[in-house]
Amino acid sequence: MIGALEIVVLVALAALAVYGVVMTALNRPPDVWTKRAVGVVEALLLVQAAIAAVRIFGGVTLPETTTFLIYLVVSVCVLPIATQFATAEPTRWGGMVVAVGAIATAVAVWRLQGLWDAGA
Repeated sequence: MIGALEIVVLVALAALAVYGVVMTALNRPPDVWTKRAVGVVEALLLVQAAIAAVRIFGGVTLPETTTFLIYLVVSVCVLPIATQFATAEPTRWGGMVVAVGAIATAVAVWRLQGLWDAGA
């Protein structure tokens, strides 16, 4: 994986989590800006997933390839599901749902890097 891209993704996820907490503290439901922020972070995650998938299927061997691929899928799927859940019935807690989704995704990305480093 690309170390610089991982750092950018983790910083973006942290910023999204803080944004979600702030929206909750301000007693505001998720709005169009929340969806746009999630979209930007999701685009970064998709780029990271595409690069990782190309490298895996291109011949890089990892000790736990299946686990790596599962984390890769999870890292891409969690935020859209959390956003859908947060905006289905907009309440002040929607921002917290997005924040928790961002934190969970950050953990998955961090774990992806650990699995990648184990195979390098």
